[in-house]
Amino acid sequence: MRDALGAVQRVLVVGGRSEIAKALVERLHRDRPVDVVLGVRDPRGPGELSFDALDRSSHGAFVEAAFAKGDIDVVLVAAGILGDQPVAERDAAAALAVIETNFVGAVSVLIPIAERLRAQGHGTIVVLSSVAAERARRANFVYGSSKAGLDAFAQGLGDSLAGTGIDVLVVRPGFVRTKMTAALPDGPLATTPEAVAEEIVRGLQRRAHTVWAPARLRFVMAVVRLLPRPLFRRLRM
Repeated sequence: MRDALGAVQRVLVVGGRSEIAKALVERLHRDRPVDVVLGVRDPRGPGELSFDALDRSSHGAFVEAAFAKGDIDVVLVAAGILGDQPVAERDAAAALAVIETNFVGAVSVLIPIAERLRAQGHGTIVVLSSVAAERARRANFVYGSSKAGLDAFAQGLGDSLAGTGIDVLVVRPGFVRTKMTAALPDGPLATTPEAVAEEIVRGLQRRAHTVWAPARLRFVMAVVRLLPRPLFRRLRM
């Protein structure tokens, strides 16, 4: 449970190797020591539990193990892959790997997480979406569609939990400079994991339902959403 000043004390990270997740944990530690449980594919030490987004049959047990030592204040769902768009456009298995990891796997673990938070009566779920969820672009529509599904699910989950003491915060970063994107040229308004973490913390503090990173992407995407399709198709994005 958060302390008397509202500071987060215990965090569960699903997708613990995410650079944004690491940056968030480090940022939270700046305010006060935080007990962290990491869900990772290759557990290596204390505080790490085995989590595989594709192994949906194990997700219930994973959540039970994560909550076994007490209440959790914040759950960050950050597991995801970018995939290879040119391959995924032509290979159904490659496309499904992205969809099943980013969307289906996330939904599979979010349901039991939400139930445990309901039982304890408080907490915040932070879902790492993407600006790509706003409008599927031809350059990455497989990834974008997976995030669009997750984004819509998370918004609906947040609405369903209204009044229960549980908040859902949807995070929509733009292009983030990480190992996953190292081979790609910077996108517009490129940012860093540390900057995204700052936006998440600000969102937690004000109990927001959505944050953009950087924040001005909100206005950029408001325009992009309204572009006529013939014009949108001509954009190199």
